[in-house]
Amino acid sequence: MSISPEEVFETVGMTVDHHFDIRTVTLSVNLKDCMDRNIERLCGRIKKRIIEKGALLNKYADRLEHKYGIPITNRRVAVTPVSLLLEPLGRDVKYAVKIAKALDEAANKADIDFIGGFGAMVQKGATAADEALIDSIPQALSQTSRVCSFLNLASTRAGMNMNAIEKFGRILKDLAGKGENAIGCAKIAVFANVPEDNPFMAGAHQGIGEPDFAINIGISGPGVVCNVVQQNADCDLTELAEVIKKTVFKITRAGELIGRELASYMGVDFGIVDISLASTTSAGDSVAGIIEAMGVGRVGQPGSTAALALLIDAAKKGGAMASSLVGGLSGTFIPVSEDAGMIRAAKEGVLTIEKLEALTAVCSVGLDMIAVPGDTSAEVLSAIIADELAIGVVNNKTTGVRIIPVPNSKPGQIVHFGGLLGSAPIMKLAKTQNSAFVRRKGRIPPPIQSLRN
Repeated sequence: MSISPEEVFETVGMTVDHHFDIRTVTLSVNLKDCMDRNIERLCGRIKKRIIEKGALLNKYADRLEHKYGIPITNRRVAVTPVSLLLEPLGRDVKYAVKIAKALDEAANKADIDFIGGFGAMVQKGATAADEALIDSIPQALSQTSRVCSFLNLASTRAGMNMNAIEKFGRILKDLAGKGENAIGCAKIAVFANVPEDNPFMAGAHQGIGEPDFAINIGISGPGVVCNVVQQNADCDLTELAEVIKKTVFKITRAGELIGRELASYMGVDFGIVDISLASTTSAGDSVAGIIEAMGVGRVGQPGSTAALALLIDAAKKGGAMASSLVGGLSGTFIPVSEDAGMIRAAKEGVLTIEKLEALTAVCSVGLDMIAVPGDTSAEVLSAIIADELAIGVVNNKTTGVRIIPVPNSKPGQIVHFGGLLGSAPIMKLAKTQNSAFVRRKGRIPPPIQSLRN
């Protein structure tokens, strides 16, 4: 791949003026060959591998930052789904918690921001090891600081595992009660059709079909895109789509350059560049800001879904032209707590959880970083999750949920998570009784398109 010096200098200008950065370099690491029936030997092998590889990741990421002047905001590791490592150990929660602590200790020693993969694929059913991992989540995430967790609860091929979805509502309530402001709930996401090469937390993990090691890149450019939209206030939507597409082409090229060089330095495979537009709470670095710059008064008002659809389509087309190795989520994040424009719209009551769900019909991410009242029942949490995952299953796309029931909170209050997680208004939920629907459990069958083979 040939990238000219002019392209590099233009991209550096974007970092100075419009918050462009490499949001994350994520090293996926295979741990299957660390498996052992002795928990001490297993944890020792895990720590050794993560510390060695994590130190290299930081070393060469620093070198590339200095070389190109493009910030690399987060350095992360994603490992084999931990439920697989538990298989030889049986159904014992204490083993899962011990592995979580080993991952956390290794990430801390290697100075890795987050380590993902504490999760399981249970879209069709759960093994004893899967059940042990799920049961361990409240302890594991409340007793660690850098470990992130995921569960794949549904897929277009398998349908929806309502047994696991119903159970997860109760797990989430338990986790919310451990730690200030239910912070543990911000470190776990549940999915339909989870991608195996996603570099973003909390869903990152090392996929079964992946090599031993691979570098996956997540870029961030809402500020860059918002700037060009504002500069083209008079063009029609067809022309605007072209402007966005060309802009995402440029930032994707920069992401692939960093990813390929980092992989080469480390002697590992380059995986993918995820072209998701990942917002922050910084002024001007907002996906909501892009939608509003298109002419929608406030995100959540009529026109928001159409504007978001245009944005995502243009971003995907621009990214696909820039790289043959696009993967991950590759959509647009709309996390309420991490986007200043989303926070503002939610505080004003313009953006509701129902409208957010509608936006996810055209978005590749889902209900992300949604804070809800602490008295929300486990059944209602499960029902919200089921609704969102159904969108992914029926439309053959990825959807996920990070919902946070903050204890002792009421609608309209603000909860502060700190760092990249930002702050979120507690969102009002429609008045409802506990959902008997989720108590039926079982499986929701896959749609007919699952029979395409």
